[in-house]
Amino acid sequence: MVKKFQRNGQPVISVDTKKKEIIGEFRNVGKEWRPKGEPESVQVHDFIDKELGKVIPYGVFDLSENKGWVSVGIDHDTAHFAAEAIRRWWKKMGIKRYRNAKQLLITADGGGSNGSRSRLWKIALQELATQLRIPIHVCHFPPGTSKWNKIEHRMFCHITQNWRGRPLVSHEVIIQLIANTTTAAGLKIQAELDNGIYPTGIKVSDEDIASLKIKWALFHGEWNYALHPIF
Repeated sequence: MVKKFQRNGQPVISVDTKKKEIIGEFRNVGKEWRPKGEPESVQVHDFIDKELGKVIPYGVFDLSENKGWVSVGIDHDTAHFAAEAIRRWWKKMGIKRYRNAKQLLITADGGGSNGSRSRLWKIALQELATQLRIPIHVCHFPPGTSKWNKIEHRMFCHITQNWRGRPLVSHEVIIQLIANTTTAAGLKIQAELDNGIYPTGIKVSDEDIASLKIKWALFHGEWNYALHPIF
């Protein structure tokens, strides 16, 4: 599917949620160069700061362009948060590269906010497909194969390496460290804070699922499907 879309010049993205990070003067695994005798002080314990809280980085990686987007959320990792991150990538990066796009392919893990069994994920994607006015195809990785997801070893690992040993003291620092992440292969990333509120516990009824304009693939339709815009 990925090769087919790429041959036709259509966008293919890999998506996932990076590990949640607490904000503040806390120890961050790894080492970085500092002037001798001037280590950066951090808290002994990593109890979450009620004012600073934590962040949820949700990434979108363009497999063809080696470029990525990260929405840094401050609320909950929900399907609507994931869909909003994809929408922002499309608005800020995708539409500029794929002006003649007729469809979009998403490769994703089988669990989490973009899980294959999540009803809310399909509802959120239906809304996104209608908004973008193009079909959205989804291919989930089977259980136990999430490390095959390209975003893991082509974007997230480089972000982790770039901020190793540095306390993540603010939203601004996190966004700057993500956006400054580059590789010799030409990786470029844009990042943005998402202040949106994404409540949990939203129920999706059978009627809601029945209203979807969804086409299930013949091969493992539970993992492979397409949502078409509703006009």
